[in-house]
Amino acid sequence: MKHLVRIVTTALLLVTGNAFAGDTERLIQRANRYFSPLPPTMPGSGNDTPERIALGKKLYFEKRLSINDTQSCASCHRLESGSAGVDNLPTSPGAKGKPGTRNSPTVLNAGWQDSQFWDGRADDLVEQAKGPILNPVEMGMPDAEAVEKKIRDIAEYREAFAVAFPADRPAVTYQNIAEAIAAFERTLITPGRFDDFLNGDASALNEAEQRGLKTFIKLDCRSCHDGKLLGGETYERLGKENPYENQADPGIYALTKDEDDRMVFKVAQLRNVALTAPYFHDGKISSLEEAVRKMGKLQLDKDLTDQQVSDITGFLATLTDKNRE
Repeated sequence: MKHLVRIVTTALLLVTGNAFAGDTERLIQRANRYFSPLPPTMPGSGNDTPERIALGKKLYFEKRLSINDTQSCASCHRLESGSAGVDNLPTSPGAKGKPGTRNSPTVLNAGWQDSQFWDGRADDLVEQAKGPILNPVEMGMPDAEAVEKKIRDIAEYREAFAVAFPADRPAVTYQNIAEAIAAFERTLITPGRFDDFLNGDASALNEAEQRGLKTFIKLDCRSCHDGKLLGGETYERLGKENPYENQADPGIYALTKDEDDRMVFKVAQLRNVALTAPYFHDGKISSLEEAVRKMGKLQLDKDLTDQQVSDITGFLATLTDKNRE
């Protein structure tokens, strides 16, 4: 891939012969040190048959997985009408109307994260899919057996599970429900213009967006937001340099009771971040500009200029799915 990047960008330089093209070539090479394009498939997709994916998609939108038939995965992680796998609310209401305690993160590209949820308590998409269905504030089902019985009593699901999991008896199990949902979620791959840029297309980012990328790297935002997702793989204290105003949610500390984990959260991925407001674990930051400015102060102890904020947010928009721009 790096060889291809060199060929494409060198060809551009030969054709244009201008200084901007040379700067762009160097920027593409530098960006490839810290970031990488989205691969064509997610981890764990080896057994994702068309039948299993189709079943998972149906279950993803299935409100009968909730205690009162009002809530589905898609209620908090919307995909229709250009939505980016979130509901754009600070925190999401559950089946009984009570709001959750943390902002719903995007499901797009989520399978490449090192773990799931803000505190990383689920190892992968399968384990994540099991959580909300039984969470009393979210979908509210009492236990896995009740979920299995409810789905098994629906004829179309009995047939679909038998096809999707032909070797399993019974086919309708809580594990297989989660496996199917995860199979569908592993198809939610959304490359943006930044992927084209990393692959050598110098025209994918305009001059202002390239300036934002340079600023993002220079300020060392990439030390936490790197890799395929520009985040989603490490854990950091929110308020590393200056404390975050809302200390009500202690982060991973709630699980570990280790003082070193207080206010530590999984680093959010930045794919499609321009579409996923509001921001942070508590959903209290309403705009991307505000989030960028606040992160500069909280994590870097820097008062970012208006130009820096504008440049970075412009670059971040290039991480938006090309079908959702």
